[in-house]
This record gives sequence, structure tokens and C-alpha cells, in this order.
Amino acid sequence: MNEPMTRSSTGTMMAVVTTGNGGYDKLEYKPVPIPDPGEGELLLRVLAAGVNNTEINTRLGWYSSSVTTDTAAAAGRQEAHAEQKADGGWNKATPFPLIQGTDCCGRVVAAGPGASQALTGKRVLVRPCMRPNGYGVMDNVWMASDFDGAFAEYVKVPATEVFPVDCAWSDEELATIPCAYGTSENMLHRASVRAGELVLVTGASGGVGSATVQLAKRRGARVAAVTSRGKMDQLRGLGADIVLDRDSGLLAELGGESVDAVVDNVAGAGFPQMLKLLKRGGRLVSSGAIAGPVVDLDMRDMYLKDITLIGCTAWDEPVFPNLISEPDFLYRARRNPAACRQSLPAQGHRQGPAGIPEENPFRQLRSCAATGLTSRKTLKANEKAAHAAAPHHFDFQLSSQRRKRPCRSAIASPAA
Repeated sequence: MNEPMTRSSTGTMMAVVTTGNGGYDKLEYKPVPIPDPGEGELLLRVLAAGVNNTEINTRLGWYSSSVTTDTAAAAGRQEAHAEQKADGGWNKATPFPLIQGTDCCGRVVAAGPGASQALTGKRVLVRPCMRPNGYGVMDNVWMASDFDGAFAEYVKVPATEVFPVDCAWSDEELATIPCAYGTSENMLHRASVRAGELVLVTGASGGVGSATVQLAKRRGARVAAVTSRGKMDQLRGLGADIVLDRDSGLLAELGGESVDAVVDNVAGAGFPQMLKLLKRGGRLVSSGAIAGPVVDLDMRDMYLKDITLIGCTAWDEPVFPNLISEPDFLYRARRNPAACRQSLPAQGHRQGPAGIPEENPFRQLRSCAATGLTSRKTLKANEKAAHAAAPHHFDFQLSSQRRKRPCRSAIASPAA
């Protein structure tokens, strides 16, 4: 039962606490105090929490400038010889001990001073990327990187970052949405992806990659997805127009100056060909570098072709509301009973000066449970390690970006 709590409630909860940079031995499952919501904060009981690559990278200290390898190589070194990284977090030092868990589906059980009680008892999603100084500057903090997250029975968050959902999806399915889909939507928003454009998505079978395939398609773009040979059919099922083996020569397959926008969260050795694939005036957008953060860049490929490089960490204002609040959702729910019937954001959530545009790029989406197709050993091992730390005592549930039921059509036909 998820009974509402009073602010005077005291006691402990179980949590997976990351004690420092290093291997899985840095994850400790132990009792900690239940957080007390402060001014303008809500207390949530965690119903499900998602596992993302950022959980792994934060524990490893991969964001440090001293790390120049991919995530897998960094993991091997940290498992063998753990080294603390003063600049290993998103905002320099990670505040260990830290409860990770960037994705959260929860239920509001208490409100702090100045926070409305209206959401008490409601199931909600948390926007993990927060802009405490407003959207006029790029300052940002992230749940589970800068303050405690959802790998616990309870979590407290600012009330402005909590969005109610009324939904047929399971808690675990909802918990796959915030980080992967929010990150993807932010990149497509920043890159101004439009109908008819060809968008190349590297790492397309990952959580962010598979989200990008779907979100680009529902903008009316054509998608070329890069993945391993074993996952090509699944990406076609997600709606990709072109599916390419990551070991093939992309330039030979697509031709130079053939792509309007590249969404590249892989980087590494394959980065130089991305700029050669882009048309003049093309855009390359990135929020990660799983194959390695240090790349070769021929400046001539960039400036002679007027290419724009876009880095994405801070989410823009309309991104999460666009994912959570869609004015035609009931229409889609009638067409797909498994789809959410989601509410508008709680009063006080900022929509931007015009709110959601009438020609909403989300209008035609038909989606089943949000899914990534990745089966990366690191994600699997991380999830197993968390369960191993607490074999019989998890009252909340972990969900990775790998779903049991892959999504099918990401966009409805105009006649549907």
C-alpha cells in the first residue's frame, strides 16, 4: 500500500548507496533515513527506477577529463584499481555517498512547506534535469548525479519537477521514459529536426538511440539507424527507414553529404565520417560518447560545410512537458488501449510563452511501452549487481532500457 505520509513521519528506508568511484563494490544496500521534504519539495515513494549508462559512468568517474577511453575500458580499470575522480561527475565532483537512480516513477506521499498537497497520492514521473537558475542560463543539476535519486524506497524532489500521469503502462514501463526519452527529445529539439529530413542515429539500439528513432519519425523525418547486425530487424520494427550495420562503411552505404542531421552518442573512432556524411549546413548533436570521448576532428569538414556542432546536457523548457502532456493523448489512447491517458502538468509547470504548439510534432504518435533494444553487458551487470546487493529486500523495482515487449510503430499513418 502507498499510504500518504505526514511530514512528521520518521524512520529509515532501504537504498543502494554509491560510496565512491570504482567497481560494483562501491554499491552498498543499507538502511538510511527517509528524506524529509523541504521548502517547495515533495516526497515520493519510488515505484520503479531505471538503469541508464549515466549510472555506470557516474560510479566510474568516466566524466573526468583524465578518462579518454570508452565506458567498458574505464570499467575494467576501475574494477581492478579504483581511483577517485575529483572531476568525475556531471558538475565536477560527485557528492558521494550518493543514492543514484536518474529515472523515477513514484507516488507522492508528502509535501514540504510551500508545496501543494494536490498531487498527494498521485502517480508521477520526475524530470531529472533541473534548471535552478531558470532557462535563460545553461546551469543545470541532475537527480542522481548532483543529489540523491531513485535507487531507494523514497526520494524527495522539487515540486516543479514532478509530473502526474494517469496511465495504463506499468510502473516499470514508465520508468524507462525520463532520462532516455528526455535526452533524445532535447537533442532533436535543439537540432530543429523537421519533416522530410534524413537523420542518422548512431547507437540506435540503445535507450537514447531507440527513443531517437521513434521521436524523429513522429516529426516526419526519415531515419537511418546504425546498429549491430543482430538488432537490425528490431530497429526496422521501430520505424527506421534505413538500417545500417555499424561495421559497414557508412560513407559507402549512404554517400557523402547525404544526411541533414546526425544524432551521435557513440563518438570514438567512427566520429570523423559523421561530418563527411552531413550536407552543407547540416547539424551534429550529441549528449554522450560511449565509444570514447576523444575524437579526431578535421576542422575543414566543419567550417567549409557550415556544419553546426551541438552539445546537449541541459534540457530546454518545452522538452519534458512535450513528452508528458499531449493534448491529443485520449485520441491515441482510443486507437491504442495500451497507451497512456496522461494529464496536463500540475499548475506552475512552465510551458513556455506559447505552450505546446498547435502543430505538435507528437500529435501522431502511437506507442507501446517505451523501449531500448540494448543488451549491453554493462547494463545487465549493473542491474544484477544492484539486485545482488539486496537479494530479498527491494521494495522498489529496477527497470533497464531493455524491455520485454519492444515497441512497434512509432508514428501513425495519416489515414489511421
